[in-house]
Amino acid sequence: MKSFENLYAELKQKTARKDPGSGTVRLLEKGRHAIGKKIIEEAGEVWMAAEYEGREKTAEEISQLLYHIQVMMLACDLELEDVYRYL
Repeated sequence: MKSFENLYAELKQKTARKDPGSGTVRLLEKGRHAIGKKIIEEAGEVWMAAEYEGREKTAEEISQLLYHIQVMMLACDLELEDVYRYL
């Protein structure tokens, strides 16, 4: 099981290697606009899952939203501490 911190470290490594097989690298190449659209999409799916699809599906959708949030953090050159400062 991955933690938020472990996932971020993994994504940073893939990005640094510019792993051509990585969906994260491809999404980062598309830019902040594309990443933002995915965040909006995933947020809507979280809401719909919470309303109509139960705990398991809601947890899955939240995990996808958190992933895309981390991709945006990478695109904006933010570290976890930058965000944690505001929690």
